[in-house]
Amino acid sequence: MKCLPVLLFLFLTFPIRAQLAQGEWKTDTSKRSIQLSELLRGGPPKDGIPSIDKPRFLPAATVDWLAPKELVIAFTSTGQPRAYPLQVLMWHELVNDTAGEQPILVSYCPLCNSALVFDRRVSGSTLEFGVSGMLRNSDMVMYDRQTDSLWQQITGDAIVGHHTGATLRILPSQMIPFDQFQQSYPNGLVLSRDTGFQRDYGRNPYTGYEFGKGPIMPVRPSRATTLRPMDKLVVVKNGKGYRAWPVSQLARHGVLEDKLDGQPIVLFYSQDGLSPVDAPRMAQSRATGSIGVFRAEDATSRIRFRRANNRIEDRQSGSVWNITGSAIEGPHKGKSLQPIEHGVFFTFAWLAFQPDTVIVGEPPLPASPTP
Repeated sequence: MKCLPVLLFLFLTFPIRAQLAQGEWKTDTSKRSIQLSELLRGGPPKDGIPSIDKPRFLPAATVDWLAPKELVIAFTSTGQPRAYPLQVLMWHELVNDTAGEQPILVSYCPLCNSALVFDRRVSGSTLEFGVSGMLRNSDMVMYDRQTDSLWQQITGDAIVGHHTGATLRILPSQMIPFDQFQQSYPNGLVLSRDTGFQRDYGRNPYTGYEFGKGPIMPVRPSRATTLRPMDKLVVVKNGKGYRAWPVSQLARHGVLEDKLDGQPIVLFYSQDGLSPVDAPRMAQSRATGSIGVFRAEDATSRIRFRRANNRIEDRQSGSVWNITGSAIEGPHKGKSLQPIEHGVFFTFAWLAFQPDTVIVGEPPLPASPTP
């Protein structure tokens, strides 16, 4: 992985301590789970990347400025289905929203390929979040505007300040192509580019990043792996730990079956979905695919799946299922699988935070030496 020269590294790290002591921050730095030296300046200052706090939406059927295969974050768990285009999130990274009656935080860190939706409620209070301007292991550090506590985006953990030790609850979401969202949720809504800010939506400021050699910001060394830093992992919580599958492995099979906490699950892969961090314009990027993770059972029995004729079918009835976990042809048409909270991250990013993750297909980690 790349490392910045020592002098630049010092420039990036030490100013954070002084910055948090300035008047624009009221963070209680006496409460923290990390060393402040782990926080780096990402470039823009506090709120230099402006969050969207009053999101506006358009009917999906009326949106003509998104390429069919551009990725959106689809959130369908509460209220009317909503899509948050990565071409908008690229320039804002956070959306404070309310879906139905549920306060949610839609987050995206392009440096880690980390797109997650959280419940904004913590200890009975609804928090509003902004972009701190800091990074840790190349991942965005968020802050809440009520206490200026700092939060790690890739895990949802509060790491400095009043809320240290709290964790935001992750809600099921997917990164899927826009045309798939339109087909699956014809009455859905799409986050508008009418954000109140002038940005070149659709442009990628990280040209060539996904297919480069590695991260462009310092990242602490993590465990050994056969995967390249920019390979992607599909990650789910499993008991007290995490289980992950290389996207390259999933792409070869199209469907993977496994168990999570003893219950059957299935992972779907579609080749559709353009990388947001490849070409200068997102609509011209190479395809990197899209993924769904679901419980592989209905009310009465387990459902087994396979890829056949470049389609996802269940073995029992031959019904055809799409990337959102919905049956679109056959006896099960109209049924939907229960989605599972998951993330799709660059390998370097996830392992920097959770090095003990079990990666399917890789040898187990060596046992720690006995003291």
